[in-house]
Amino acid sequence: MATSTRTPAASSAARPRRRSIAATDPANAYGASLPWPHREHDPDSGRRPSRVPGAYVVSVDAEPVVYLERGGKGLLSLVDPLDADGHPAAALREALETLAAEVQRGRIKRLGIERFDGESVLGSAVGELLLEIGFRQSPRKLTLSA
Repeated sequence: MATSTRTPAASSAARPRRRSIAATDPANAYGASLPWPHREHDPDSGRRPSRVPGAYVVSVDAEPVVYLERGGKGLLSLVDPLDADGHPAAALREALETLAAEVQRGRIKRLGIERFDGESVLGSAVGELLLEIGFRQSPRKLTLSA
């Protein structure tokens, strides 16, 4: 009798593993036992990630990529957000799509992103990416709600 072995589809193997977690969740080691990732050319916006209620960390393939500030108004990149051509990096796209999915599922009620790395998100490459993902533009921010 022949047995068949099933292999996972190639598309599932190539898809990055994405996860969002509350900054205060015990499973989030950053800010507790591990220091927050620091980019070499980190913009000095005066904002730093911290373990506060209402904040989230999004990782792609187990690497922290973006930090959502409490209140959902600001995003901090934990990796270089742009590729060599000045377009949003693939990991950043994956992380932002993960945040949008959290809103669509109702885990996060609403996002009103005003800042990315301390700068206005409006008119930026990251702002354009958020619009592609489904955010809507208002005079001061980009919003997404369930």
